Formats: sequence, C-alpha cells, structure tokens
Amino acid sequence: METRTRPQITSEVTEGVCRLLYHHQMACLTELLLGNGRRLDVLALGAKGELWAVEVKSSVEDFRVDQKWQSYLEYCDRFFFAVPMGFPRELIPENVGLIVADRFEAAIIRQCEEASLSGARRKKLLISFGQTAAARLQGSGNDGVFIT
Repeated sequence: METRTRPQITSEVTEGVCRLLYHHQMACLTELLLGNGRRLDVLALGAKGELWAVEVKSSVEDFRVDQKWQSYLEYCDRFFFAVPMGFPRELIPENVGLIVADRFEAAIIRQCEEASLSGARRKKLLISFGQTAAARLQGSGNDGVFIT
C-alpha cells in the first residue's frame, strides 16, 4: 500500500473541495494571500457574491498545530475545514463548517452559520478575486493580494 505525503493529501482534498464547490455553482481560487499576510487554501465565490473560505487539514497533527485559522473568519461569509476521509470529525470546532473530501469527491458534513462581511470588505475582496483570477489566466505569475 502506498503511503501518501502530507502535500499529496492536501492536494487531493483541495481538488475534491473545488469539485464540490463547482457543483454548488461557486468559482474557486486556491492558495490566496490575504491582506493580513495569511495564505488561504481555498476561497469560493458564489453567484450572489457570497464568499466561502476553506482551510484544508491533511492530518490531526496539521490541525493541532494550526493557530491561524481564526484570522480567516473576517474574510468570508462562511468558513469550513476540509479534511480527508477518516479524519476524526469531533476535533473540528462546532461553530465552523466541515467538508470531508478526497481527490474525486467531497461532501459538506456540517454547514456553518453565515456571517456577513461589511460592504467595503466584500467589495475589496470581490475586486481582488477577479484581478487574481485574471492574472492567473494571463499567466502573469501575480497571485494577487487582498486589501484589508
């Protein structure tokens, strides 16, 4: 049996999450640098302008050492952890969403309460989302930075 590395697991879970969110009519960008200097695994944009943030955790150890996830809450309407199949779900805080995923599929196990971004923050995020997506399509190498 092949042992997968932490980066492989993270990549597989991220791929499954993006497939799931696409089926929810959301566009995804991965590995985004936010205005607070943190890098978010996935930011998804819905048809009504809603923004969902997803932090991927490849293992229990990865989850336990993460001290930064709460800094993402001010950049989204909903926040989720995405974990691989078999991850102990009881470790994930009750006040956030939970997605279980592998490379091929994913499921929202627990939805979370919707928070509402301020109008100014939402506008800045939406503009930055579009600029980042366009820069990546053009191959400019500019990952974009969200302005706070």
